[in-house]
Amino acid sequence: MAFQHRFVDEQASDLTLGKIVCVGRNFADHAKELNNPIPSEPILFIKPASAAVAMEEEFSIPQDRGSVHFETEMAILIGETLSKASEQDAKAAIAGVGLGLDLTLRDVQSRLKEQGHPWERAKAFDGSCPLSAFIPPDAVSDLQDVGIRLTVNGETRQNGNSALMLNPVLGLISHISQYFTLEPGDVVLTGTPAGVGPIAAGDQLVVELVDLLRVATAVR
Repeated sequence: MAFQHRFVDEQASDLTLGKIVCVGRNFADHAKELNNPIPSEPILFIKPASAAVAMEEEFSIPQDRGSVHFETEMAILIGETLSKASEQDAKAAIAGVGLGLDLTLRDVQSRLKEQGHPWERAKAFDGSCPLSAFIPPDAVSDLQDVGIRLTVNGETRQNGNSALMLNPVLGLISHISQYFTLEPGDVVLTGTPAGVGPIAAGDQLVVELVDLLRVATAVR
């Protein structure tokens, strides 16, 4: 069954997921923990709609491709077409705010980076993007003051804040739209704070936008 956007009131959205635009190294502390240089402009890559699964349901991960890492991110649901948009246009086009996990085949990614190849094999595989239901944008008073937290088996593994983003959300959406059109139903993942690491079958996860949205899920 194709992935369907939802809101926290259990109502299905009429927006159809097209693509998931991801931003690499948008937190300096995360870039440093992987020994990556801090980029001078956003690093962009795309996951297809087939990558999305409902975060609220248990999800599976590949068992035969090396280490699978979690990257917890604030997700922005786009509600209007954006092309070469201003930050004001970007703000008006936000239909929802939620959570995403950018699941990454870290061993595969490391090999691809060494060869100078694109990351899609490591980032865009089926099921590589659990997405939560969304809350309305007016529920978030400040997009640049949102806590992002992940707990694995009762241990806090990521605990950051959107204030630490190198590229703020609205500027990021505007920047993306200068290069390719964002369409209703698309999702932007805004980057992950430090603390990424491996997950395995049986792990219990709690994913949060602190005081705004909380999802308990598991790896099966």
